[in-house]
Amino acid sequence: MTSVVEVMIIEDDLKIAQLHQRYIEQLDGFQVVGMATTQADALMQIDILQPQLVILDVFLPDGSGLDILTSIRSSNHSCDVILVTAARDVDTLQQAMRGGVVDYLLKPVIFTRLEMALKKYLEQKSQLNNVSDLDQGLVDKMLQTNSNDAPKARLPKGIDSVTLDKIRALFTQAISLTAEEAGVQIGASRTTARRYLEYLISTGELIADLHYGTVGRPERSYKRAVLGR
Repeated sequence: MTSVVEVMIIEDDLKIAQLHQRYIEQLDGFQVVGMATTQADALMQIDILQPQLVILDVFLPDGSGLDILTSIRSSNHSCDVILVTAARDVDTLQQAMRGGVVDYLLKPVIFTRLEMALKKYLEQKSQLNNVSDLDQGLVDKMLQTNSNDAPKARLPKGIDSVTLDKIRALFTQAISLTAEEAGVQIGASRTTARRYLEYLISTGELIADLHYGTVGRPERSYKRAVLGR
């Protein structure tokens, strides 16, 4: 029987951290044991809780997740790290690779991509626990971060990742939009925008409320999901 992986989430936005927690705990084999929104709190919790896996943000109010990564390695903590960040510069990626992260996710996080990272981590951990001697094939598989036969974000028919990211980016702030308003902002029709908005409801990232438009007919208004709703 595979033991449960104890996970710690380090994320400056508490609501996002809570969303990650809710999603992670829906997956078999994982348990969130700690959550921190600052570098100081994160380092203290890592020392005490000794998590097996850390979901690590880069931008924190009192420091950098990369400094936490360096501290983890210099202190010989045996936890693995998945970096989650809005940073899109090459230097951050290179520092993360030097620090030995097992995956690197760009914000806004596609939850199916996070699921893929966690399931792959669990599979690799299980494989390593059940072998006594390595061969080159297994080594290559363990070090391959993006398998060619892995599903690309597992998006359904009619949903492409580029348009999905545009829609998701509209809700980085706490705003509410109708399908027509979202379509105008990304340069797409209301029908197309609504298809993507409804998909994000199905993933738990958005919620919808009914309100009455200018012509008196009800319209769905979409906004980012908040824990507790």
